[in-house]
Amino acid sequence: MFNKKTIEDIDVKGKKVLVRVDFNVPMKEGKITDDTRIRAALPTIKYLMDHGAAVILASHLGRPKGGPDPVFSLKPVADYLSNLLGKPVAFAEDCIGPVADKAALALKPGDVLVLENTRFHPEEEKNDPGMAKQLAALADVFVNDAFGTAHRAHASTEGVAKFLPGVAGFLMEKEIQYLGQAIDNPKRPFVAILGGAKVSDKIGVIKNLLQKADTVLIGGGMANTFFKAQGIGMGDSLVEGDALDTAKELLKLGGSKLRLPVDMVIADKFEDSAQKKTMPVGEVPAGWRVLDIGPETVKAFAKIIGDAGTVVWNGPMGVFEFPNFAAGTFEIAKAIAASKAISVIGGGDSVAAVAQAGVSDKITHISTGGGASLEMLEGLALPGLVALQDK
Repeated sequence: MFNKKTIEDIDVKGKKVLVRVDFNVPMKEGKITDDTRIRAALPTIKYLMDHGAAVILASHLGRPKGGPDPVFSLKPVADYLSNLLGKPVAFAEDCIGPVADKAALALKPGDVLVLENTRFHPEEEKNDPGMAKQLAALADVFVNDAFGTAHRAHASTEGVAKFLPGVAGFLMEKEIQYLGQAIDNPKRPFVAILGGAKVSDKIGVIKNLLQKADTVLIGGGMANTFFKAQGIGMGDSLVEGDALDTAKELLKLGGSKLRLPVDMVIADKFEDSAQKKTMPVGEVPAGWRVLDIGPETVKAFAKIIGDAGTVVWNGPMGVFEFPNFAAGTFEIAKAIAASKAISVIGGGDSVAAVAQAGVSDKITHISTGGGASLEMLEGLALPGLVALQDK
């Protein structure tokens, strides 16, 4: 299934290995609030260390405005990684140029170096060959283990592979295997669950999944747009006016495969303390808005999930940040956890929902990349993966 070379296919002993990792972790006041992505990279880092490589880690963090900004420094991540590995981790205050060159030169086999945020250089997001070349000059081999940014053609993800032999790390391999398998060779019935606010973000995904899946369940804000496209008044609910024609087209294309909610939880304002009512799908009164799927929908969806062989979920079923409107999302998470299906979950919100519902350990695979997993579900090629050497 996975046709790219991985770190196990090459000899790394005595080599300097540049690894693009995804250390884009949430931070609060310089402290890491969720280390999932750092831990996900450990198997690759440890394998390289154990096999005598000097490891140079490159990543972006957040969206700095085209220059260095201490708020987005990877220094706290380097310190955190040092604790996880139980050994000192060097840090270079730039990712290219003299500072980076010097730090990379000093490395011995088994050493680890974290480079400063690649997005401190505007050339990163422009996939500038000059920057890619400078990054490549630090090492002998390139490893891409950053699935979360594999859908972007940036200097540190795609560009650098033009100047160094590139292979995949373990996380990249695992992500592509689970997601690829789920879509291209699923155990059937294959059920896709899509939520979130906007239909427009997921048009390609819905189209691709309507061809591949047996059933596509729709929840979240995007369901409102489908209802409105059928002429149902949605009150003050979030509706994408300019996506109504697309929604009509998808409804026609999907036929009985596309399943929408049968009831909904509505609120008289957009806050947790709002007055709420459950109603069957129909005209939403003026001043009210849909904030979650209702219990009958949960029951119907849970039955479909219970009979599934493969389940892929991306996007919440309602405004689950409000505890009073989180039931639909959490119940779906629990239904997936209880099913015997191979389950793959992608997208930050769905991943958070599964964690909050306390069922993460009952999911087959939780993806570290929202955008990248969506593009895979859409059937698109990921530039960061395409650039690597074939087996």
